[in-house]
Amino acid sequence: MAMRGGGGHRPGGFGRMDEDALRRQNAEAPRVPDLRRRVFALFRPYRARIAVTMGLVVLGAAIGAIPPLVIQRIFDDALFPTDGGPVQLPLLVRLVLLMVGLYVAGALVGVAQTWFTSNVGNRVTGDLRVRMFEHLQGMELGFFTRTKTGVIQSRLQNDVGGVSGVLTNTVASILGNTVTVVASLVAMILIDWRLTLIAVVLMPILVLVQRRVGQIRARIAAQTQQSLSELTAITQETLSVSGILLSKSFNRQRTESARYAEENANQIRLQVRQAMSGQGFFAVVHVLMASVPAVIYLVGGFLLAGDAGLVTAGTIVAFTTVQARLLQPLIGLMRVALDVQTSAALFARIFEYLDLRPAITDAPDAIPVTEAPGPIGRIEFRDVTFRYPDAAPDSRPTLDGVSFTVEPGQQVAFVGPSGAGKTTVLYLTPRLYEASSGQVLFAGEDVRRLRHESIIDHVGIVSQETYLFHATIRENLAYARPDATDAEIEEACRKANIHHIIAGFEHGYDTVVGERGYRLSGGEKQRIAIARVLLKDPPVLLLDEATSALDTVSERIVQEALETAAAGRTTLSIAHRLSTVIDADVIHVVEAGRIVESGTHAELVALGGLYAELAEEQLAANRVLEAEAESEEGRDPALRARRADRPPADERPPAAPEPVALLESPAPLPEA
Repeated sequence: MAMRGGGGHRPGGFGRMDEDALRRQNAEAPRVPDLRRRVFALFRPYRARIAVTMGLVVLGAAIGAIPPLVIQRIFDDALFPTDGGPVQLPLLVRLVLLMVGLYVAGALVGVAQTWFTSNVGNRVTGDLRVRMFEHLQGMELGFFTRTKTGVIQSRLQNDVGGVSGVLTNTVASILGNTVTVVASLVAMILIDWRLTLIAVVLMPILVLVQRRVGQIRARIAAQTQQSLSELTAITQETLSVSGILLSKSFNRQRTESARYAEENANQIRLQVRQAMSGQGFFAVVHVLMASVPAVIYLVGGFLLAGDAGLVTAGTIVAFTTVQARLLQPLIGLMRVALDVQTSAALFARIFEYLDLRPAITDAPDAIPVTEAPGPIGRIEFRDVTFRYPDAAPDSRPTLDGVSFTVEPGQQVAFVGPSGAGKTTVLYLTPRLYEASSGQVLFAGEDVRRLRHESIIDHVGIVSQETYLFHATIRENLAYARPDATDAEIEEACRKANIHHIIAGFEHGYDTVVGERGYRLSGGEKQRIAIARVLLKDPPVLLLDEATSALDTVSERIVQEALETAAAGRTTLSIAHRLSTVIDADVIHVVEAGRIVESGTHAELVALGGLYAELAEEQLAANRVLEAEAESEEGRDPALRARRADRPPADERPPAAPEPVALLESPAPLPEA
């Protein structure tokens, strides 16, 4: 939920993610200098499977190193015996069968190795994805108000997906290629050490060049992921229901398409750069390694032509066979090294999020609300001051020395101009934000000494912006209590004045509400949200302008549902309409982060202060609106009935007082 800044709070802007804010939050997070050690630690739960994988890799590499030695015997002992005798057919048959058997065994080992490698790699990737998701779930609300949802999604999906291949293939590839290279080098030395020196003379130079290429690719990879994050953020912002509605309302589809196309072009450019970086290097490596057999043939020819008989034809054939087998694993090792260097940038981004420490955590000695010394439902603010973490240093605090007490079952309302700090009071109550100074007490205990989950279990929140999942009505309601029965769900909906509407749908409670509930009217969504809170049945209810965005008639119906929900509960509400606060036990008037007036409706009107002034200013405007509505309904008697969308008389409580606007209609987002 985005927040308006009454006290200097600045949400994430319309451009890229506020990376400076992320770094500030992460400045004191624990760091592990050795990134590779952290990556290897991800494999720790799968040590047994990795051991089996390593055994298969070594076995496969060993099997692969034997055929060239068999080839040498085929040439020197079976086809062209060194003693000048005839072809040894029995020996040739045995050696050929041995080669075929080795190839079959190698293939079977390769299949088993692939299964274990894929199994381990994908499990590690899945663990990393779940670990990041769970970690983000534990972050405080403020983190999400200053970070784009699309950027978070990109880190969770694109960054983790980007290292998936490395996690899946790196261990087996490094081990397998290393064993193959070592085994091939040993075989080459055994065949002829002089030819081996010729074959490997350029390897040290290639390794040095590879490291430089890897550094370049790592930089490009980081830029690519940042661009991909922005592309995901644009998609999430503009292709949501709210985003599409906004762009169509202002006819900005072409602008949004151009913005997406521009970032997409940047992404294409970076992807091409990433794909091409190092290709020239590998082309040189391939040419050099592929040219080695030709050099070996030349050197071997000189050695064969000599009188000393330093080599045989079988030696040259066997050596070039082994050397050719060295080409692929050597290039594979270099590619893996480049991939590891490239993925280091992605791992750094992943661990940057995993290293974030939530601003709100439970104290080691935190207790549940049920063990608090006071009655559940009692709320107290003691000289509370609050300033958003990224607020300007010279800005006024959002709340400044706020103190009040709410007794169990009491109905308390907060009114005042937009940006005064009313919503912040509600968010501090269940510790969605942390007070900068002072104390917030819940059930007689400082909220910092209570388990956060326990506080949330005792609080129900109905906000101005109702959020519904793209699921059925039943699933949205059961989100509050997954074990709720159909009868309990229907009873909650009857209390919220929405059961008769749902029953009228073709699919009833199995009706899919659409993205963010856009298939329902505003009043219907609010009543479903109220039913969801009633199903939770919390002792404390927080109402954040739950009716401000509704028309007059829908507001009355929702208000009736709210009154039912508030009965017998401690209720803190923010209101812009007189009908929602006129019967409150206490009304606190908030201005510039301070409570400037407190009392009942009658007391505040008699006081003649800010409350009375605002009420008088808006009362006249409301009378005009009511007169227009009555005139319209007089011309169309059926209009009021259609607008009211009311349940049968035996299913609804007595009508609430006529609503009178207290303040100006708020902006679409809740204020800080």
